[in-house]
Amino acid sequence: MQNSRSKPCSCPSLKLREVASMYFTMVAAFLVILVVALQGSAPRQNDFPYKVPLDPQGLLELSWNVSYPEQAVHFQLLIRDLQFGLLFGMSDRGEFENADLAVLWSDGHNSYFGDAWSDAKGQLHMDSQQDYQLLAARRAPEGLYLLFRRAFSTCDPKDYLIEDGTVHLIYGILEKPVRSLQAINISALPGGLQRVQLLKPNISIPELPRDMKTMEITAPDVVIPSQETTYWCYMAELPEGFPKHHIIMYEPVVTAGNEALVHHMEVFQCAAEFDSFPHYNGPCDSKMKPDRLNYCRHVLAAWAMGAQAFYYPEEAGLAFGGPGSSRYLRLEIHYHNPLVFKGRRDSSGIRLYYTATLRPHDAGIMELGLVYTPVMAIPPGEENFILTGYCTDKCTQLALPAAGIRIFASQLHTHLAGRKVVTVLAREGRERQVVNADRHYSPHFQEIRMLKEVVAVFPGDELITTCTYNTEDRSRATVGGFGILEEMCVNYIHYYPQTQLELCKSAVDPGYLHRYFNLVNRFNDEEICMCPQVSVPQQFYSIPWNTFNRDVLKSLYDFAPISMHCNKSSAVRFPGEWEKQPLPSITERLREPGPRCPPAPGPQPAAPVPLNLGQLRR
Repeated sequence: MQNSRSKPCSCPSLKLREVASMYFTMVAAFLVILVVALQGSAPRQNDFPYKVPLDPQGLLELSWNVSYPEQAVHFQLLIRDLQFGLLFGMSDRGEFENADLAVLWSDGHNSYFGDAWSDAKGQLHMDSQQDYQLLAARRAPEGLYLLFRRAFSTCDPKDYLIEDGTVHLIYGILEKPVRSLQAINISALPGGLQRVQLLKPNISIPELPRDMKTMEITAPDVVIPSQETTYWCYMAELPEGFPKHHIIMYEPVVTAGNEALVHHMEVFQCAAEFDSFPHYNGPCDSKMKPDRLNYCRHVLAAWAMGAQAFYYPEEAGLAFGGPGSSRYLRLEIHYHNPLVFKGRRDSSGIRLYYTATLRPHDAGIMELGLVYTPVMAIPPGEENFILTGYCTDKCTQLALPAAGIRIFASQLHTHLAGRKVVTVLAREGRERQVVNADRHYSPHFQEIRMLKEVVAVFPGDELITTCTYNTEDRSRATVGGFGILEEMCVNYIHYYPQTQLELCKSAVDPGYLHRYFNLVNRFNDEEICMCPQVSVPQQFYSIPWNTFNRDVLKSLYDFAPISMHCNKSSAVRFPGEWEKQPLPSITERLREPGPRCPPAPGPQPAAPVPLNLGQLRR
């Protein structure tokens, strides 16, 4: 031994203490990955600022944080009632086929964790590249905590690309032991999906003023109906003579125990032209709901499950109260009750933080996209049909101040056929910046989202909003309009300073659409009534949707002139000629963002990580 130590060595010498330290560090890292501490404390909650229940009973709770320097998400999954394992993962629309999964399973004696994927038939396969990295697993009095990490992009074709916008999370519960991963039949598992915005913006929280006050807009003691979906409406009002204030922040108030049932909430301000609104506390679709409540549409606050508090930038606040502002507010709560719980009581709502010390700017809300009109339609049986709405340079040149406006938040909106929404800023014919994009958009998950960076818009700029729709399950055309089976394409941008411009949207010129109907009538064998007295929806419904008629409609929307709505808050257009306007000419488009591949970790065996969870429940 002494001779071997005395031999010359090109390596730097290490002291015994350093060697021991390295050894124990390696052992500790190995144990963190492979062994569960059967009695351990839960991780600090501050490490995972975002939290959402996965299942309606709240037995599965997901927390996470986002590391933009690492380009990774760290997950903490609390399993309150562990049986024989769990599937957790992501897929395009929340389906269990073609999904990217982290799987915990047990054969009744031994437990395993692994990165897997499902094929088009729902069969599970161990991934050759293990990108769900288990960091720790520990028991606590409230259940089992699993901590794991996943990079935004792995460049593994079997993995889901985590990007901005909505992410459809899925879960399945193993109620029986399984001998292998491949033996899991995912179609037989109890499970579900949850939608979240995983990549929250990393923005600093502004300092709040000392004179800040709070106001809770909550529906008192609601008995949640024993049905899967309920929209509940409650009318509230501000005190008489309530002066102008600025809302500077708001957050959810969710009744304890109902976190998995309160899906989303919005507070609307009513139209100022009505002196009073009737009191109401009941389902929004009830025949007993007064019609006047339909005039309460100005959004003051919107929250969806998984969202945190919303902060206005230090320079601006949302004005409410004072002259020209209605005292009446409508709270709308969406209850999602798939297990049809009975007798559950709820008093949830939204807490507004406001100040009498007005900030330099009033914040404004502007509608971009398409006008609510049936001239914009989607044929049936379409997988990805695109409609685009324009806020033109002519409108912004006329309506925006010379110093421009600053967009700091955005709420995207379609009805049931919407699948993707993107708004892009263009200047001098070149696309410059994405304002907001949701490539996995769901009409069932709409919230006001703070932007990662403020977007400056100047006079002469263009804002182009594109919506993608899927109508494969429909047998007739889907027209634009207010009905839930009609469609919309809207981006409500939140900006400052407030201007008179409240709506900047477009639609195809009606005269060119009439030419389309005439062309369709001429080229089809059967006679179709395209008479002027027949409504636009009826004309769309009577079209035989062959390839020719579909392609010509797409071309019409791509090249025909538009009718511009450059409207003030009074719904009156700014002075000017707005009919038969040319489409904006875009000569340079932004590139679609490509995946950023992390450094290759080297070959990793497609093998699960064994875990010592002890004897699981039989």
